[in-house]
Amino acid sequence: MFRDFQTMEVDTGEAGIFVRRAGSGPPLLLLHGFPQTHLMWRDVAPELAKRFTVICADLRGYGASSCPPSDSAHAPYAKRAMAADMAALMAKLGFGSFMVAGHDRGGRVAYRMALDHPGRVEKLAVLDIVATADAWDRADARLAQAYWPWSLLAQPEPLPELMLRGSAGAVVDNALGGWGSLPSTFPPEMRQAYVDALRDPAHIHAICEEYRAAATLDREHDHADKAAGRRIRCPVLALWSGQGALADWYAGEGGPLALWRGWADDVRGRAMPGGHFFPEEAPVQTARELADFFGQPDRA
Repeated sequence: MFRDFQTMEVDTGEAGIFVRRAGSGPPLLLLHGFPQTHLMWRDVAPELAKRFTVICADLRGYGASSCPPSDSAHAPYAKRAMAADMAALMAKLGFGSFMVAGHDRGGRVAYRMALDHPGRVEKLAVLDIVATADAWDRADARLAQAYWPWSLLAQPEPLPELMLRGSAGAVVDNALGGWGSLPSTFPPEMRQAYVDALRDPAHIHAICEEYRAAATLDREHDHADKAAGRRIRCPVLALWSGQGALADWYAGEGGPLALWRGWADDVRGRAMPGGHFFPEEAPVQTARELADFFGQPDRA
């Protein structure tokens, strides 16, 4: 995996961020989701590196990145703090502006970065998400039952930490085998890598703090942006699972594209083959969609 990619750890001031880098051309940052790490891009990143300078990073609290101490408000794990990490990372690597694609939790960091650092993000791709406030404001029994990390991991400590610590394998198997995806997509070594990343107590606590922040501060930040009329200025690509929740849950409101058009003027996208983890199930198609979007001139 990631042959010809350089590995490094970059100090962003508040966190040490693990990175893999390869390629040349316009800079493109790839961000992962839960329960994954940057390894989710193993089949997509090499294709994109043929046209772009590809940066695959582990979010703070995930994978091989560090776990800064949290606080009672969970602010160090709000997407605002995680987005600041990534903006600082790209500056340290010499990129004043760049493009970014994020799946799942990484998508939430990516769109927050586009809102908080509008001069830095040239294009944004969000994979299988709607905005955090949009998801919470429409939450019902389907979300509580299907996407259990949203409510379970947001509970006060130490309950979720203890549950994750004692059942990392079961958590990964449930996630990778559900949410519309096929377990056969993930070879044993990949599953084990994700399990291992969930066994460290510091990372477990950080991940729970990130979910607690999503249920509180991230919602508040989204609502504040809406109230202030703040919008995403750059072009947006929204891709979602054709077999997953987003294809059905928001159909009455026009689907994911309609919801993202509530945040940005230039939005395009479509459903993808596979379940929630379609970048790993359909890497060729995912790489093609991202390359086409990031490689084309902006629409007038």
